[in-house]
Amino acid sequence: MAEKTQRTYQQDIVGDGISSVQKVREPYKENGGRSIRYVLIGICALFLFVMLVLPLIVVITNALRDGWEAYKEAVLDEYTVKALQLTLFAAVVAVTVNTVFGLFASFLLSKFYFRGRRVLAALIDIPFSISPVIAGLVFILTFGNIGWMGDFLKAHDIKIMFAVPGVILATIFVTFPFVFRELFPVMNAQGTDEEEAAALMGAGGFTIFHRITFPHIRWALLYGVILCAARALGEFGAVSVISGHLRGKTNTLPLHVEILYNEFNTTAAFAVSSILVVLAMLILVARNVVEGLSRNRKF
Repeated sequence: MAEKTQRTYQQDIVGDGISSVQKVREPYKENGGRSIRYVLIGICALFLFVMLVLPLIVVITNALRDGWEAYKEAVLDEYTVKALQLTLFAAVVAVTVNTVFGLFASFLLSKFYFRGRRVLAALIDIPFSISPVIAGLVFILTFGNIGWMGDFLKAHDIKIMFAVPGVILATIFVTFPFVFRELFPVMNAQGTDEEEAAALMGAGGFTIFHRITFPHIRWALLYGVILCAARALGEFGAVSVISGHLRGKTNTLPLHVEILYNEFNTTAAFAVSSILVVLAMLILVARNVVEGLSRNRKF
């Protein structure tokens, strides 16, 4: 009798729980929820079509407007190839530097507590709040001929502005928070209990990081690398200010597109833009693959 009463009580609790969940969701169904859902889906679909799908169609259409031969000529042009090489090189260097920095910075701020910790985290977010054009001007005032370090760089025959090092420096600056911002929340939520237990059992620092810390952050790290690469490939503002727009030397793909468009060579400009579209699609696919793998794995 007691067991039956207890079972009945448990069923009532479960039933109340289900009914309470249903009551939370019922207002969206009772007050025209289905029509509202369709309206919201239509608005989202329209917005995505106008802002994303339509521009992509325009780029591909205009790139192939003069035929396949004109498209191939624009894509295989000497300056286009050099711009692509510089874009990929700057992106690889920026991703490598920012991955190392983001890993070290997130580890420092999540595992150690010290005075000024919040200030350091805020400083890392500066590129999110500063316009890339302003960042380029700051680099000119720092490393240019009239900048603070201008005389020193001249004396040692080091050229940063209007050269490849300046392009790489600007790309690193605008992208370095991305890996950190993906890693820090994960590391901070992980805590230090498992690592402290491993240290008490005699594990070394590298072993603790390799066996305990890294499995928790590997997907966040990979996701941050993908976002950083996407931002680096499309960087325009800061690079435009400090590159000097030297064809074949300091022009990245976005700058090369601008030059072609300003010269009224629209077909070639759209053809080169299609390369950036392909790169963006590849990065999007990589991001979705990483998201899917991270959801299907425990870590």
